[in-house]
Amino acid sequence: MSLVRESRSITRKFLARPQQEGLGAVVRRSIGRFELRYFDPFLVLDEFSVSAPAGFPDHPHRGFETVTYMLQGAVTHEDFEGRKGTIEAGDLQWMTAGRGVVHSEMPAPQGTQKGLQLWINLSSQHKMIQPRYQEISSNNIAEAARDGIKVRVIAGEALGVKSSIYTRTPTMYLDFTLKPGSHLQQPIPKSYNAFVYILEGEGIFGQDSTTSSPISAHNLLLLSGFGDGLVAWNKGSKILRFILVGGEPLGEPVAQLGPFVMNTQEEIDQTIEDFENYTNGFEKARHWRSEARIELGY
Repeated sequence: MSLVRESRSITRKFLARPQQEGLGAVVRRSIGRFELRYFDPFLVLDEFSVSAPAGFPDHPHRGFETVTYMLQGAVTHEDFEGRKGTIEAGDLQWMTAGRGVVHSEMPAPQGTQKGLQLWINLSSQHKMIQPRYQEISSNNIAEAARDGIKVRVIAGEALGVKSSIYTRTPTMYLDFTLKPGSHLQQPIPKSYNAFVYILEGEGIFGQDSTTSSPISAHNLLLLSGFGDGLVAWNKGSKILRFILVGGEPLGEPVAQLGPFVMNTQEEIDQTIEDFENYTNGFEKARHWRSEARIELGY
């Protein structure tokens, strides 16, 4: 029996081009750029590449979640609560910024560090909750393999395995690798907005594999709201790797100023005031500097 009766089609396609971000880092931003400011509930998707001393030094967040998934190398994370750790290749950090986090994300000393960072919006009732971290090492991420398909289940469920991650905004996040000749059918909850981002190789996505052209790496594919899943083929001679991400739309107004995402301009103004005055969740930012920032001498 088919897992997907009607595949979602591609409604828009973007090639994510490199741009500068942070302190000398290079990102390929696909969501959160001028052509696609917001894809409810997703605010930003960056494929980042960074080598020391470049990185993302001390900066704040409020009102959403950041999901950091390392593909190569390692990044050291510090925050103003005194938390510090290293996110290595294959590891996941799911950070709920809520009412406020100030943190630093800096690369390991040697080589080029690569990964993905996704920003997921929070509903108005959750924007000012206490910050929370969910961290899973690579060997504890749920995986399954079948018929030339391997999946790492960051959030949600695929091929009969489930992630342990709790998603306050209902979300699926699946990392698929398809061997040449393999064919995927992956259900998607009907209410979700969903997209594909291709990391490696090229594939065909949608109902018809005979007339569609293969799409290559660094392309973001927005999927239609019609259909109960995704169908994909790897008809090439190399590995195809992509993420499939979906989430429940919030349907709420978005007011954003950089790393602050609220519902109204008044709430943004209050957030700026809180951050500048070290109040209402940002108290510990007054005297905190990351070790990376101190080492960089500024």
